[in-house]
This record gives sequence, structure tokens and C-alpha cells, in this order.
Amino acid sequence: MKVSTSILSSNDIGMCISSLEKTKTDYIHLDIMDGKFVSNKTWHLDDLAGYLENIEKPLDVHLMVEDIINYVNEFSFLNPEYITFHLEATNDINGIINYIKKQGIKVGISIKPNTNVELLYPYLKDIDLVLVMSVEPGMGGQKFIPSSKDKIDKLKEYKINNNLDYIISVDGGINNETIKLVSNSDMVVSGNFITSGDMKKNIELLKDYSVE
Repeated sequence: MKVSTSILSSNDIGMCISSLEKTKTDYIHLDIMDGKFVSNKTWHLDDLAGYLENIEKPLDVHLMVEDIINYVNEFSFLNPEYITFHLEATNDINGIINYIKKQGIKVGISIKPNTNVELLYPYLKDIDLVLVMSVEPGMGGQKFIPSSKDKIDKLKEYKINNNLDYIISVDGGINNETIKLVSNSDMVVSGNFITSGDMKKNIELLKDYSVE
């Protein structure tokens, strides 16, 4: 299982990122919120650039914003591996997909817990990652919503039946217990569970689950 560690709940971003560099996390996950698409607001590029300029871990950027193009332009500077936007945030989904690809960045689409997973199907052949929100986006520390498992299972079935290769990722309430419910995902995003304890140990608990 791949692990992308969210730094959203960290009290010391610099120390958190420095510590993650010494772990086996596959990605550092940036939750970018504009205070419009979701009620909370997080960082601008200027707040993070100094901490991220020389890191070795690849970045996984999750945009919870309305003005997607503006934020893509801003965070492309960090050369992330993935930029993920929300299906619910735009009516020009194909346009956003193509715009991110033109920046040389892999494209992800995320859906909220109440969004029907089938709405993703027309776009799955053109994207690299699907991010299933297993909590309401906008705040860390929430409990995993069990119905998220059904979405992940459907995405895995669709992926196999249509010979596609997108990454299935899940974000929200992921820990060493809930990971058992998302075994059909390829990657998990976890914040509180990792950053509030022994980072190395907790990351390895998640990564090792698929080989138990």
C-alpha cells in the first residue's frame, strides 16, 4: 500500500516535513483550501515554498478550491507529481484535466462523500488518480465514513473491467484499523494517525497492511 502523509494537522510544518523525509512515506500530501469551496483556508505557495524547495519526497497536491486554474498555476511551481481537483468544483472537467497535463503534472479527481462515484466514469480513461474522500473535505481528524468502501470497490471493478491504470486513493480517517476497509485502494492519505505519533512506525503499519 502506498502512503501519502498529510501535513494539515501539523503544528510545525518545517519539522513535520523534515521528519517525513526520513520515513518511508511515498508522498507528502498538501491540502490546499480556499475558504470558499470548503469553509477552512490553508496555505498559499509562499507559506510552503521554503520548506519544500529541497525535499526528496514527491508531492501530492489536493486542491479544495473554486478557482482551480489559479491554484494550478501557483502550485505547479513546486513540481508535484499529482495535482487533484474536485469534480464538484467545476463544469469544465475536461478542460481542467488537459490544463494540468500541459503543465507536465499527473491529474487526479476527487469526490466528496455524497457524490455518486459513477459521475467519475466518463473521465477515468484520461486521469492518473481518483481520490475518494472518506470524510467531508475541509478539516482533519474526522472519522472514516464506512460507505466509502463501496466507492473504492466500484472503482477497482471498473478499473479491471476497462483495463485502466488510474491510482485509487482514499483520504480521511485512515488508521491501522480503517485501512482494513480500503484494501482495494492503491494508496491511502493519512494525517492525524501519522503525524500525532511515531511517524516511522505508523507509516510502516499502513504500508505493510497489504502484505499481511
